[in-house]
Amino acid sequence: MTRVTARKIILDCDPGHDDAIALLVAHGDPRVDLVAVTTVAGNQTIDKITRNALAVGRIAGITGVPFARGAERPLVRSPRIAPDIHGDSGLDGPVLPEPVIELDPRPAAQLIVDTVMAHPAGAITLVPTGPLTNIALAARLEPRIVDRVREVVLMGGGVGVGNTTAAAEFNIVVDPEAAHVVFDAGWAVTMVGLDLTHQAIADDAVAERITAIGTAPARFVGELLDFFRGSYRHVFGFPDGPPVHDACAVAFVIDPDVMTTRAVPITVELHGEHTAGMTVADLRRPALEECRTRAAVTLDRDRFWDLVVGAVKGLGDPS
Repeated sequence: MTRVTARKIILDCDPGHDDAIALLVAHGDPRVDLVAVTTVAGNQTIDKITRNALAVGRIAGITGVPFARGAERPLVRSPRIAPDIHGDSGLDGPVLPEPVIELDPRPAAQLIVDTVMAHPAGAITLVPTGPLTNIALAARLEPRIVDRVREVVLMGGGVGVGNTTAAAEFNIVVDPEAAHVVFDAGWAVTMVGLDLTHQAIADDAVAERITAIGTAPARFVGELLDFFRGSYRHVFGFPDGPPVHDACAVAFVIDPDVMTTRAVPITVELHGEHTAGMTVADLRRPALEECRTRAAVTLDRDRFWDLVVGAVKGLGDPS
């Protein structure tokens, strides 16, 4: 497999420990071609998130890929961050290098629009791993991208499971209005939600495989997992390790056989006192043929971790 046949993706992220791993995987696996990186406020403020993305880009040795700063707040609601999970910097644990990548002058939504419109229809896959603000803004800024994007593979939501509230996952509840726009736009959407990502636990055996690679990016991932493991044990009671949610979305684009999905109508609850931000999946009957939303169901855990480890190895040891 070469870059010529690789799937072209825009990674829209809010690094975040699992976003950082997703970015490394996207650059390290030759089956995807990372054509742009955009940032969105979520796990921390937009300034911190953007600095983190640029620092991870340096660690990965990314060059020639535009990075753009995105939305600093949700469409309607007040900003909401997750320092209890990701720390004050949004990427606590490792010592981050000073960024050397210069930001693209365009806002993230404009970069998304320009990139999609500059490629043939069906060439670009959007992979949002944070709140969906930038994606919604891009779809409103230029509605023609909806028919040109190959698909949206997002990390967020879940079928009947939440983590920020009893009903809602963080990326969706931060900006449910944006999520509603994205799920309702008419393009193909695959939701890689908590019921799938909670199967992607980075236990001690996984951490040892990554550490054994011995490169600077591998050591960085090990430091990420050390901090992330403590957060998930303290906040959620995960005993064996943290789930690396966002890498699952990238992995699905790289290798769709890494997980099973099912077609199901999905919408986003906006108004419920206890359910705002819930991704409501209608499981009452088989989805109609024209259903354009899917939910990830079951992860091939060994295949997934082989993919992640292979991608980290693929980064080599950038200076």
